[in-house]
Amino acid sequence: MTAVLAPSAAGLPVIGSLLDLQRDSLNAFLRAQREHGDVVRFVAGPPGFRVELYGVFSAEGTQQVLATESANFRKDNKFYLEVRESVGDGLLTSQDADYLRQRRLVQPLFTRRRVDTYAATMCDEATAAVQRWHNAPDQVIDLLVESTGLTLRTVSRILFGADVEAAVEVVRRNFPLIDDYTRQRGFAPVTLPRHWPTPGNRRAAAARRELYDLCDEIIERRRLHPRAQDDHGDDRPGAGTAGRDGVADLLGLLADASDADGDRLSASEVRDQVLIFLLAGHETTATSVAFALHLLARHPDAQRTAREEVDRVLGTRRPGAKDIDALPYVTKVLKEAMRLYPAAPAIGRRAVADTEVDGYRVPAGANVFVSPWVTHRHPDYWEDPERFDPERFSPEAEAARPRYAWFPFGGGPRACIGQHFSMLESVLALSIVLQAYELAAIDTDVALSQGITLQATGPLRCRLTAR
Repeated sequence: MTAVLAPSAAGLPVIGSLLDLQRDSLNAFLRAQREHGDVVRFVAGPPGFRVELYGVFSAEGTQQVLATESANFRKDNKFYLEVRESVGDGLLTSQDADYLRQRRLVQPLFTRRRVDTYAATMCDEATAAVQRWHNAPDQVIDLLVESTGLTLRTVSRILFGADVEAAVEVVRRNFPLIDDYTRQRGFAPVTLPRHWPTPGNRRAAAARRELYDLCDEIIERRRLHPRAQDDHGDDRPGAGTAGRDGVADLLGLLADASDADGDRLSASEVRDQVLIFLLAGHETTATSVAFALHLLARHPDAQRTAREEVDRVLGTRRPGAKDIDALPYVTKVLKEAMRLYPAAPAIGRRAVADTEVDGYRVPAGANVFVSPWVTHRHPDYWEDPERFDPERFSPEAEAARPRYAWFPFGGGPRACIGQHFSMLESVLALSIVLQAYELAAIDTDVALSQGITLQATGPLRCRLTAR
């Protein structure tokens, strides 16, 4: 192989880039691309505990890692091992035959037609949220707090149906602790064994156990009582517990899923899928909704254009899945928010064999990551990249860009199975908020950090004016 070693990001003596990555990895990644190009090595940690990371920032390199050579870039790095230990081996973390089997069984539950049946539930929760906001003190809300509550209730209701109230409280109490614990372990150069009785390990184990107990209890109840009546009086085998709209909950469908050979997910596999859906299905969508509203609150002209579209298409009626294609500007706003604030700012892999990316050698065993945070700001693909401009996502503009210049849902064979779910929920929520309120930003500069998902380290407040 004639490729050369990638340039190394500047760092401190002995510990290299460790402090930069711990303090502000987002700006460290962005600065490295600006100073060194599209493949950069980060050397972090003291001798004996040193870690090397290869950042790949071009659209072409990203496509190679996620799609064209995806078999050579596996989810074997430390971060995914920590996620697997925390929330089980679901679609996000499983590999090889396990992943293919899980995907085969779960994929039919995420077709566009199936996901569209959840639109009424998504609208119910968004409508309830905007009604609650009428009682907000001084008509001020924190968009990230409220969006997280909204998406958590939505995904919990879709997963658990009639068991939603108990599920929401357990998840709200325990997921932030597990999220922070997993993030700290995933990005630390050295970690203590999980079984050591440290206070942090004990708190995380207790939180994980409570989440597991919740899922196991509900799954067992569904196994013992697999027939459920929906609101229309239909008695259907394996339908799960129907919600108020008569749609079977996703947990029941998972428990009943089988292929042509009769293969089914075990109870522990169903639980692992549920926990991954809870993690991926509320934090990521909450980030997209919150920052889309934040950007609209900061840009009155764009807010006016989006509201005019909502009024023209919907009037005063609430939206449904069939309306999504008729709301292209709201969709553009959402996509631009996901460009500027991607919920997963970095996506990690491990190289199996020596390979070449953008002319640089990536050795076997190397930790590799691609970064929506950086690539979504790459000047080769985005003019004035920090500027908010929904028209970047006109059909003509999208067709002119490389496929992986924008990839908030990953890509290739491991692309997010819930992409349509998230887009549908987000567009419906944005439309319902715009029907109810005008928004004005209070916090304009928001400090950010990288966890399992993109994190705002301060408030994201706006003032509401009821229409």
